[in-house]
Amino acid sequence: MRISEVIVFIVYLCFMLGIGVWFFIKNRTGGEKTYFLGGRQMGPWVTALSAGASDMSAWVLMGLPASIYALGLGQVWIPVGLAIGYTLSWLYEAPRLRRFSIVANDSITIPQYLTNRFLSKSKALQILCAVVFLVAYTIYAASSIKACGTLFNTVIGIDATTAMYLAAVIIIGYTFLGGFSAVCWTDFFQGMLMLGAMLIAPIFAAVALDFSAVGEMPEGYWNAFANWKDIVSGLGWGLGYFGMPHIIIRFMSLKSQKDLKKSAKIGITWTVIIVIFSAIIGIVGRMFLGFDENINSNSLVFIEMVRRIFPGIISGILLSAVLAASMSTADSQLLSAASAFASDVYKPVFRKNQASDKEMLWAGRLVVLAIAVLALLLASNPNAGSIMDLVSNAWGVFGAAFGPAIMLSLFWRRFNFKGAVAGILVGALVDMGWLAFLASTGIYEIIPGFAAGLLVSVVVSLATEEPEKEVEELFDKAVAYNEE
Repeated sequence: MRISEVIVFIVYLCFMLGIGVWFFIKNRTGGEKTYFLGGRQMGPWVTALSAGASDMSAWVLMGLPASIYALGLGQVWIPVGLAIGYTLSWLYEAPRLRRFSIVANDSITIPQYLTNRFLSKSKALQILCAVVFLVAYTIYAASSIKACGTLFNTVIGIDATTAMYLAAVIIIGYTFLGGFSAVCWTDFFQGMLMLGAMLIAPIFAAVALDFSAVGEMPEGYWNAFANWKDIVSGLGWGLGYFGMPHIIIRFMSLKSQKDLKKSAKIGITWTVIIVIFSAIIGIVGRMFLGFDENINSNSLVFIEMVRRIFPGIISGILLSAVLAASMSTADSQLLSAASAFASDVYKPVFRKNQASDKEMLWAGRLVVLAIAVLALLLASNPNAGSIMDLVSNAWGVFGAAFGPAIMLSLFWRRFNFKGAVAGILVGALVDMGWLAFLASTGIYEIIPGFAAGLLVSVVVSLATEEPEKEVEELFDKAVAYNEE
């Protein structure tokens, strides 16, 4: 154990908690919109890096490099798919989603937006979305908490389960206190730290590399086109961005369309750099470290690389990027799940819209706590799967369930409420069914899930009545909306 690394970790964690306390004090008189959406006052830099950091969890520093480290360039199609999907979501989805969410009764959550988009009085869509949120976010948050446990166990030597509890307390702390503003600002700093660490570590490792190791790589390692299933499944990851609630809600939080354009440039650039260097870490790590089953099974490529190259204080700062990646995603997931339950189930269903702002804040905070506890129990289960497994499962459910419905709601005037409900339900069920029964095909479940959700959304919408005139007028108003 390096004492200097421990000190850096402690300082870093205290800083994150401090941000939560600051926004708790600053926004203590704010209401539901302030806690869950920051009052739509997020600037372009904070929004861009927060969206990126909430997306790129510990899997980008641990799971993905380990996959490329072990299996070779066939896995680079995952970062390629992610870069393409993220770029398209900023360019085409973000501008319309921000406008549509404002016109649709100033919606502050994705389920609320989808319901308001169709001027529906039914709560079926909100409840369905909230259920999917609670299940998928528990799995997703578990991957981040598990990564924190692995990091502390490897670096400090404390029990992995104990480390998971410690990480969960910190994440719950600033999310519980500061809400969306605290989550976005912590994500901003964490995004900067992740970028710096991912640029520095592989470059120094490459400089120290014995290039004779290149010739010692296993046969087929350098062939990115060996398996068409790897290509299709890797590119399929990009579909997830169109339905990832904790990412696309950042689009809704921006102050203006002008800021959105600036955020798009920042966010796309950041993410493309991140995914490229994630792949480089896996490749350079394989040559620098050689193959080690412990490194592979515990996703330790980045951690081992950093600890072998840098002295204690520097390695502590760089390894804090793993904490940053884990926490920046877990906090966003917890808040999105909390907002979905509090705003879309608790308030309209259980309280019949009678809940006060203060009551809503505490309902959201209690859900943050509940989801974190469930995620912690899942992460500490030795049979839960790897970090990459957990992420891919949750990513697939979100993309298949919400991606088609959200994109159709933004671009198809004929789309109706029944089509949205059917598409979300079928997309989620096909995704989970494929994972349970057809995973052996080697095709990532998001692809059949997304295709099924899209097809059913279109078929049901065409087979049922057209949207009412008021719904079509809302669509037209949102398309033409100009705040300048």
